[in-house]
Amino acid sequence: MDIKTIPLSSLEANPSATLNSCADSGEPILVELPDRRLIALQPVPSDADESLIDDLLASNTAFQSLVEKSKTEPRKTFIRATDS
Repeated sequence: MDIKTIPLSSLEANPSATLNSCADSGEPILVELPDRRLIALQPVPSDADESLIDDLLASNTAFQSLVEKSKTEPRKTFIRATDS
C-alpha cells in the first residue's frame, strides 16, 4: 500500500478537499512540512467516537477537570436568534 504524501502548500491551498479525500478513501495522507518533517492525517472510524472519549477521560487530566467543572456549573439556556 502506497501512502499519499503531499506538501503542506497543497493542504493549505484546499484543506476541505484534502481532508474529504482522506476521509472518503479511508487511507492516511502524509503532509510534508517545509523542514521535511512529516505529519499524518488519518481518518477515524465513526464507531471509534466512544473509545476516543473514554481515552480522553482516562488519560487527559485537563479534560477530566473540564468535565467535572461542567457537571457543577448551572446549565445556560440557548437563546434562539430572532428571524429578521
